[in-house]
Amino acid sequence: MVDSTQSLLGTRKLLVVTGKGGVGKTTIAAAIGLAAASSGRRTIVVEVGEESRLPTLFETAAPEPGAELVLQERLSAVSIDPDRAIMEWLQALGGRISGRVLASSGTFQYFAAAAPGAKELVSMMKIWRLTREGSRRRRDGYDLVVLDAPATGHALGLLGSPKTFGAIARVGPIAGQTEQVSALLEDPARSAYLAVALASEMAVTEALELQDGLQRQLGRSLSAVIVNGLLPKRFTSAEIVQIAAAGSGARVPAVARAAAHAATSVHERARFQQNQLARLRRRDFDVVGVPFAWSTELDLTAVREIATRLARRL
Repeated sequence: MVDSTQSLLGTRKLLVVTGKGGVGKTTIAAAIGLAAASSGRRTIVVEVGEESRLPTLFETAAPEPGAELVLQERLSAVSIDPDRAIMEWLQALGGRISGRVLASSGTFQYFAAAAPGAKELVSMMKIWRLTREGSRRRRDGYDLVVLDAPATGHALGLLGSPKTFGAIARVGPIAGQTEQVSALLEDPARSAYLAVALASEMAVTEALELQDGLQRQLGRSLSAVIVNGLLPKRFTSAEIVQIAAAGSGARVPAVARAAAHAATSVHERARFQQNQLARLRRRDFDVVGVPFAWSTELDLTAVREIATRLARRL
């Protein structure tokens, strides 16, 4: 059963955006953040990794590592580096030990190697705290956290880390926090999961695998699959036959042949994309299409247009 998309932007505390690498996850996460902020919700978009791409999109200076950055009214961003997150966590446990000393210590290296998934768990704890507290400088916190998660396999590892560690640490502060993080991830009223895909065989297959992984690990389903880069279907089959005929023959100008070839190629590509959408719909997914952008690079204006489209569907 696919989770309902009703009022995703208006009721949830956490939206997790993931999918195959290179399908435009960060663009979609930014667009969702813009849509939520425009509706009046205080929103933060969380990237996981050392590099933060949202400051460039919003043409603002990158903040200090781990610092929250205001992008516009009611919209902020932060990047969580898992290596830095676990170091901060261990430093908090170790009192006044400096981060430099801790990072170079054998104990830290041993712990990081001996506890696979610890970095993911600490990252999820930071995300969970954002859904509850927001920034240290904000008493009112955030209404919505949009997680620009890693690609599918790593995202499932990130989302599964609280349950994995919860089975090991049954008592103490870690156990209490992992239980609360797991409760957030498993609660359809507070969290939702969105896959981003291109209308390609590999990307759609990965979305289907994501659905299976969510059900297996969390008992959850995708609320929607957002399919990026859809080409318009401009011609009927009869029209494309006429176009192909008009572009063939020895006396046809080269420009006419090139135009006919281009039209035929785009038509075939669009038809292939529709076949991939049908694969998703056969699994009863709510499929949200985003048109192909005829530009070399998406700017903020283009992302705002995507946000407007998503706001009508989410």
